[in-house]
Amino acid sequence: MKKILSIVLVMAVLGGLLFAQAAKEVAADDFHIGIVTGTVSQSEDDLRGAELMISKYGSVSSGGKIQHVTYPDNFMDEAETTISQINGLADDPLMKAIIVNQSVPGTTEAFRRVKERRPDIILIAGEAHEDPGVIQTGADLAVNNDFVARGYLIIKTARDLGVDTFVHISFPRHMSYETLSRRAAIMKATCEEFGMTFVLETAPDPVSDVGIAGAQQYILEKVPAWVEKYGKNTAYFCTNDAHTEPLLKQLLAYGGYFIEADLPSPLMGYPGALGLDLSAEAGDFNAILKKVEKAIVDKGGAGRFGTWAYSYGLTTTAALAQHAINVIEGKSELTKLSDIMRAYGEFTPGAKWNGSFYTDATTGVRARNHVLIYQDTYMMGKGYMGTPEVVVPEKYFLVK
Repeated sequence: MKKILSIVLVMAVLGGLLFAQAAKEVAADDFHIGIVTGTVSQSEDDLRGAELMISKYGSVSSGGKIQHVTYPDNFMDEAETTISQINGLADDPLMKAIIVNQSVPGTTEAFRRVKERRPDIILIAGEAHEDPGVIQTGADLAVNNDFVARGYLIIKTARDLGVDTFVHISFPRHMSYETLSRRAAIMKATCEEFGMTFVLETAPDPVSDVGIAGAQQYILEKVPAWVEKYGKNTAYFCTNDAHTEPLLKQLLAYGGYFIEADLPSPLMGYPGALGLDLSAEAGDFNAILKKVEKAIVDKGGAGRFGTWAYSYGLTTTAALAQHAINVIEGKSELTKLSDIMRAYGEFTPGAKWNGSFYTDATTGVRARNHVLIYQDTYMMGKGYMGTPEVVVPEKYFLVK
């Protein structure tokens, strides 16, 4: 009888432990991920990445995992609204991670407020606009396009294509960002090394009084004069998404090169510039790239217009959300570079990536929660340029 009671007791204990473990697993699976992006008018690709994750995991409103909100188009004048949108996601007791892409000014303050209330929430900043030393204090992980390596690689690619002049188009607000001004400095230094001419041109800020329409009209009107002034053997680069479409449209008409966008994508400026309807190809980047490439080649732009094969904005939103899910489920480590790259690779089959942790140009200290990444450059009518295999000289990591 004692043996029987002992067996029953052991079985009861084991059963209780198994039940507790099962309950724990169910609870661990019951979590939400917050995604914050701009709107369609300012950053469509970022928003489409959120929609992709909703299609994969469902929205919170319908019993799924993803809660998506947007910040205002005029985020510079409505910082408190942006902060409120991000911080408000922490009201959800099931919220376990918040991803912001792009991380416009105000993101760091919003993250600080979230951490005060909910230190358990993982905070990830995609394409941070705030200086590295700022966003690193608020985010558990920050990921930017590699403005250091790309500052060198975009110029090298242009040189390899025979370009002799490089025109960088921006405005004071963007040039106040350390990431963008540092990239411009690296571009200038690389041009000097390769014997190329580097030119700074200024265009209106789309979030200023002229708005997006006024900023785009300026580009439309200026490009013909720029091409006449600098020649057709010139590559152009703009730091703002809204400037990209009119720039592409006019370069196709008047001549010049475009290596890749600030945040590259086959959808960044090309559909509007080419008058393409890509609704049938939506979500299929192989088909999108093929259609865009054909249109470029048909217009005589082969070897002069480039991109990344997959949208950086869409991929960053989706990959960082997926990475957060992998971390919560114990499949990845938050700041492990290979795990981050694996999440990006899930959404970009066939494209190569490279990257590293951010290095402070003044101190030479490498951050452990800030990653810089880039995808191989694809020139329409020519193919991949092999940029992930290029070794960027160490001296450029200290240019500022």
